[in-house]
Amino acid sequence: MRDVKQSTFSFEENFRRKFPLAQGARLTKAGRADIMVGMSNVILIGMPSAGKSTVGNRLSQLLGYGFIDCDAVIENEEGAPLSALIERDGAEGFLEIEARVCRGIAAQHCVIATGGSACYLPQAMTHFRSLGKIVYLRIEAEEVERRIPDFTARGVVMRGNVRTVRELYAQRAPLYEEYADLTVLCEGKSTDKICREIAWRLGRRR
Repeated sequence: MRDVKQSTFSFEENFRRKFPLAQGARLTKAGRADIMVGMSNVILIGMPSAGKSTVGNRLSQLLGYGFIDCDAVIENEEGAPLSALIERDGAEGFLEIEARVCRGIAAQHCVIATGGSACYLPQAMTHFRSLGKIVYLRIEAEEVERRIPDFTARGVVMRGNVRTVRELYAQRAPLYEEYADLTVLCEGKSTDKICREIAWRLGRRR
């Protein structure tokens, strides 16, 4: 009788079986299948609560890439949470900080989770585009409302006359769509399923 353990594979092992090394793909130092041929980085954009940090961290593990959370970098450099920085400097002042941090990121073979307000920063987005492929993690406005009942506590940049989630969504969604190389619909999907979809679809874009 075959050992049951031999037929039980981890998520990474199943991924490698589904996407075998072919067409120039290679193994990373972490030993995982890297199908992102010719692509240095994957940059995630999307609304607050879309899952950029969660998906980014898991996708980086899957691909054997590094992981950069832009919001965490800002908080580390400024020594304060995002909500405090927005309160201290205002929306435009915070965006200046975010622009500086984003333009200063230099990375190879990383998954980069941007802040939701990065879409307001054309120079930063141009910089990200030079670093790799931009993936828009899309959720609908209703889902954002469900996930974040209190935007103030979260630390969200409300620019101009925007006061509600739906107004924020209407302002940002066209920008995400403009910058995205790929859009992934995330509602009703597990983190692993989203990661598999990103890897598979970007693997086809050579």
